[in-house]
Amino acid sequence: MTPTADRVRLEPSWKQALEAEFDAPYMTELRTFLAAEKAKGQVIYPPGSEIFAALDRTPVDAVRVVILGQDPYHGPDQAHGLCFSVRPGIEIPPSLVNIFREIREDMGDPDVPGSRPEGRIGEDGHLIGWAEQGVLLLNSVLTVERGRAGSHRGRGWEQFTDRVIEIINDQREHVVFMLWGSYARQKGERVDRSRHCVLTAPHPSPLSAHRGFFGCRHFSMANRYLVEHGQPPIDWFRTS
Repeated sequence: MTPTADRVRLEPSWKQALEAEFDAPYMTELRTFLAAEKAKGQVIYPPGSEIFAALDRTPVDAVRVVILGQDPYHGPDQAHGLCFSVRPGIEIPPSLVNIFREIREDMGDPDVPGSRPEGRIGEDGHLIGWAEQGVLLLNSVLTVERGRAGSHRGRGWEQFTDRVIEIINDQREHVVFMLWGSYARQKGERVDRSRHCVLTAPHPSPLSAHRGFFGCRHFSMANRYLVEHGQPPIDWFRTS
């Protein structure tokens, strides 16, 4: 359960890029915290083998889009290491329902790269198909206690994921960063806008989606940017 470079399931390019982080004092403190929580009988999501699933599924040199969440879902069987995604067969959370709605409305134009005017999306909330296309589905905080949203904030994960963003910013070119909500915007402040595309909008939560997430057209904008820079578009309708 504790995050060490030799124990976790982590794709080799990320394991190498983040090796120093696993040896850093803040990560030692984080390991101690997680071990203590587990010893007290706390249930922590996602399972240890899936804490780094976003990185494991999308190698450094494959990252083309970054979608940034806050922390994992805290309900049973939901979190599996990809932000906004839930396991197959689990009810789709409201924010993801709104994301799917925006995709349907945004990608129905045949002139938009990667559009599917008749495409279907929203039957399943499992987003592994995005990860396999180079969409890094990264939460800022990678663990949470069952039933307690935000319970592992301020424990060190933010520093770790800041380093992940820094690596992408420095080592990749022409990546699209989708930053939804003030928290994600602050997290992405250091992204070099001259080398990458940064798209911002309100969070897709039902509490804020009507303030500008709906109609933001981030998915078609991302695809246009990728195509303009010699990359294939993301098939946003291929989630699983």
